[in-house]
Amino acid sequence: MSIDQHGDAVLQGMSIRALPKVSLHDHLDGGVRPATLLELADEIDLEVPEETAEDLAEWIAERSDSGSLVEYLKTFDLTTAVMQTREGLTRVAREFVEDLAADGVIYGEVRWAPEQHLSRGLSLEEVVEAVQDGIEEGEDAAEQAGHDIRVGQLITAMRHTDRSLEIARLAVDWRERGVVGFDIAGPEEGFPPSRHRAAFDYLAGEFFPVTVHAGEAAGVDSIRSALLDGRALRLGHGVRIAEDLDVVSRAGDEVLVQFGDLARWVRDREIPLELSPSSNLQTGAISTWGDELGDHPFDLLYQLGFSVTVNVDNRTMSRTSLTRELALLAETFEYDLDDLEVFQLNAAAGAFLPVEEREELIELIGEGFDR
Repeated sequence: MSIDQHGDAVLQGMSIRALPKVSLHDHLDGGVRPATLLELADEIDLEVPEETAEDLAEWIAERSDSGSLVEYLKTFDLTTAVMQTREGLTRVAREFVEDLAADGVIYGEVRWAPEQHLSRGLSLEEVVEAVQDGIEEGEDAAEQAGHDIRVGQLITAMRHTDRSLEIARLAVDWRERGVVGFDIAGPEEGFPPSRHRAAFDYLAGEFFPVTVHAGEAAGVDSIRSALLDGRALRLGHGVRIAEDLDVVSRAGDEVLVQFGDLARWVRDREIPLELSPSSNLQTGAISTWGDELGDHPFDLLYQLGFSVTVNVDNRTMSRTSLTRELALLAETFEYDLDDLEVFQLNAAAGAFLPVEEREELIELIGEGFDR
């Protein structure tokens, strides 16, 4: 199987791009088109390091591929800088949805941090409204192009600041107007979910869905805090749950594994892992196991029955798409269409939607893969 320049591939006679997909972990400021970034930067007189979209894409990719989450996050200074006006936010959100639809996504959740988009005078309410306007424009444009897609907002608080309760209240205020869940993001090491217990207590009282970035730059203690303090229904990345697994022996394809209590809980409760293979390589999240995709514990977690899902994290920084991530996994671990369907069904089951709508997604995925 070969992967073309657009990340597409044919598996068992089927274009992976044409398959129906669910995207759960996708950052708005990590998916800005380089050409759009240049145009918006010009409008606000922002200096950028490169003059062409191709060169800028290369510049971002090089700095993202550092093996450090802290360095990886620095590239977002540029993208967030052009997302400080209503027009900029709406355009980025619209194009984001269009790009999802072109990637074969039928349901997506876009996460972003409103507190990072206030430097030019907009209020928290105004930035959420601007993004929602863009999402709805993108959904309409996709429909006109023959693609059915729905996208919900995941309102994110930054874990190294002290506004999480305020952001949690903002998310709940918008729950009937496009917002489907809450997240915390940013530097994980040293900023555990327990620091934001007041926000999580409030969200629990409002029965509002929560996913938490955990198990990426920090290990099992971060995941434990996400579950106990954050009441997380999903784990953002969560790849380092594999540190709570002890591989006792290997014999050919047979692997004997002893589970820690935390790993068993996550597996048995079917708590979805929002795994992002290419990003996990770039940020060093899998450095315990190696530095190539084949070293990623994705397959181990899948074979052990964890609810694994496949995500891009940041399309621009990783120069990737959901299609490309699935193709890379299929190539690396010799997955077939049945495996790729399982990943989409896991994501659909974990979506922050009412059960009836999740069942509809599951039906659409089944129909799409049957074709």
